[in-house]
Amino acid sequence: MDVKASVQSYKEELLARLATLVAINSEEGKAEDDAPFGKGPKEALQVALGMMEKDGYVVKNLDNYIGYAEMGEGDQVIGVIGHLDIVPARLEDGWASDPFTLSMDENEVLYGRGVSDDKGAMVASMIAMNIVRDMNVPMNKRVRLILGCNEETGSKCLAHYVKEEGHVDYGFTPDGDFPCVHGEKGMVRLHFKSKNTKILNIEGGRASNVVCAKCRVEVLKQSYCSKKLNDYFNNHNMKFEIESLEDRDVITVYGQAAHASTPELGVNAICYLMEGLKLAGYQDDFVKFFTEHFGVNYDGDLLGCKVSDEYGMLTMVPSTIHMEDGVISGNVDIRYPVTLCSKKIVKMMEDRLEDDFGLIEVGFTVEPLFFAKDSKLVSSLLEAYQETTGDYESQPITLGGGTYAKGIDNTIAFGCAFPNMNYHIHDVNEFVPLDHLMKQVEIYVAAILKLLAL
Repeated sequence: MDVKASVQSYKEELLARLATLVAINSEEGKAEDDAPFGKGPKEALQVALGMMEKDGYVVKNLDNYIGYAEMGEGDQVIGVIGHLDIVPARLEDGWASDPFTLSMDENEVLYGRGVSDDKGAMVASMIAMNIVRDMNVPMNKRVRLILGCNEETGSKCLAHYVKEEGHVDYGFTPDGDFPCVHGEKGMVRLHFKSKNTKILNIEGGRASNVVCAKCRVEVLKQSYCSKKLNDYFNNHNMKFEIESLEDRDVITVYGQAAHASTPELGVNAICYLMEGLKLAGYQDDFVKFFTEHFGVNYDGDLLGCKVSDEYGMLTMVPSTIHMEDGVISGNVDIRYPVTLCSKKIVKMMEDRLEDDFGLIEVGFTVEPLFFAKDSKLVSSLLEAYQETTGDYESQPITLGGGTYAKGIDNTIAFGCAFPNMNYHIHDVNEFVPLDHLMKQVEIYVAAILKLLAL
């Protein structure tokens, strides 16, 4: 069978399915009895499973946490594991078009929340399963497309799958990078709190794993030097607004969102706002605490945990901040190198977690994931990528992002991002070229065939 031609024959079906899923706002919402992550994720799961049931697969919904579609026979299971939930998207944040309406420009570039992370890859995986089935190859293993609903906010969905169904024998999650990801950094989530502050109100960030793109603070008039603040923002090419009210100034700073695992692709509005206030002479305990513990760099140096290994460096992102009852609090996302452990990272920070001006608490930790490059799983998926694309130069990488691979055995991230591409994941105007999605289908067909042959 000509796989490329088969993929082309599914083009309109791929677009239709993706449009249907993008139209569902599957951001985590309020839990209900039959919707553990809210109505949106539940709807997305049911619609996606309905697509696969219509295709003729055996489908199973595990309590609206997660579900799967299966083909083949045998004791061993190949898992293709992705997610249907999304990070928040609001038109007013700067989207050029409605984030919940799939759009395509004249260059066949698709826009909408989830087209890259991870609804696009899920639709590509659906089509790949159909093509493998159409090829009538011997199915000595069961192949499951596993569709989760809570990857962005904790992966409780996958934990529920493992509890009910167990692990897989071979698996990949199309929620990372090509050619494949043989290691994922560990994670530490921190929570900070103020002990005393003159700030009247502050709000910034919408998700704990996203570089903050907008931060708004209210301070008393004449409590800082406006010229120094303006000069600081202008010197750093920061977009900002200062609204003068009767007794206070409202300062809004605009940065650039990015996934917290790649802070170099973003500009952190919280960090630049705090640093600007400090340099403008705003005298405040919390501003002092923040700038002395986090600053504007993302290498963890000010917390005493600047460290790297041959696969990458530690990154630190203060991602959210808000004020309630006079106390400022927020989250910090740390991704640390694959050869280290969380205990060592926490130990490095322990003398910097509290002083007279603020407090930092460790919320949770996640250990790194690492597979040898010559393991059967890594080498098989690498071959699938190389033979499909002709790219024999790109090599397996380690990743700052945490994927489903950390929650289920024998699994690595495999795509969906091609080398040196920034699809604005977790940012406004998330996109994917249509030909990239079509190539993903080809690669996933090859990957499933490789794993069936093991």
